[in-house]
Amino acid sequence: MAMITAEHLTRRYGSAVVVDDVSFTARPGRVTGFLGPNGAGKSTTMRMLTGLTTPTSGRATVLGRPFTELGNPGLRVGVLLDASAQHAGRTGREVLALSARLMGLPAARVDEVLAVVGLTAAEAGMRTRAYSLGMRQRLGLAHALLGEPEVLILDEPANGLDPAGIRWMRSLLRSFADDGGTVLLSSHLLREVEAVADDLVIIGSGRIVAHGSVEELLATPGTQVRSVDDALLARALAAAGHEVTRTAEGLSTSAAPEEVGRAALEAAVVLTDLRPSAATGLEDLFFDTTAQHGREEIAA
Repeated sequence: MAMITAEHLTRRYGSAVVVDDVSFTARPGRVTGFLGPNGAGKSTTMRMLTGLTTPTSGRATVLGRPFTELGNPGLRVGVLLDASAQHAGRTGREVLALSARLMGLPAARVDEVLAVVGLTAAEAGMRTRAYSLGMRQRLGLAHALLGEPEVLILDEPANGLDPAGIRWMRSLLRSFADDGGTVLLSSHLLREVEAVADDLVIIGSGRIVAHGSVEELLATPGTQVRSVDDALLARALAAAGHEVTRTAEGLSTSAAPEEVGRAALEAAVVLTDLRPSAATGLEDLFFDTTAQHGREEIAA
């Protein structure tokens, strides 16, 4: 069962189409990375998923229902869309205690989530106006986890975290998904998304440009091979209908490893190295799929 479903979501503001016919699912037990350049429509899509923006057309459901129809939604879905949207005059503990009371949770739950996100008693006692960006992120995540939800919807949760904090965040999200939870994660930190995500949804100019598992999207078909006679092997592979390119390390071919082995056997060529082509990195995939949708800031 898909825990998060977007069906043909579209959002227009006047003549501008910000999100254009977006459909995807995020499943339990998996982290879904939601990526795109600035202005691609990620935040608007996440606001539609969480009931903060009404779609012009299409439908969004979480746990099988529109978010606004979930009773006491904080117990089912944890949301972090803007870590700075916290009452500046309240302490971190007060922010969480008020939400816990509204959700009908015991006061002890506040201390539990503060410990989970690594905010000390002294930090929890500070007014949030004095928080660093990293502390705000931790408080926002504590708020998302407060009701022990089944689903997390997080927009740039690692902003402001130091390398140790980012590693901690990755471990937390991986554990949440491994325990059966569903995570939808938007982030511009591509290497961190690649390290934790199971599935990817990439959006550009309001439309999905790539969608699938990390394994499928980053896989590069073909084989890298070396032999005692690369020229003869290249001719044998080309004769069998495969694409072949000379590289500094031998040959790169569209043929699968077993097809390379068969061609080498028939050509009586001894292989010295045979391995699948290296996977494409997420950064390469991201820029390949979104190049026409992004923009560069050029200083005058």
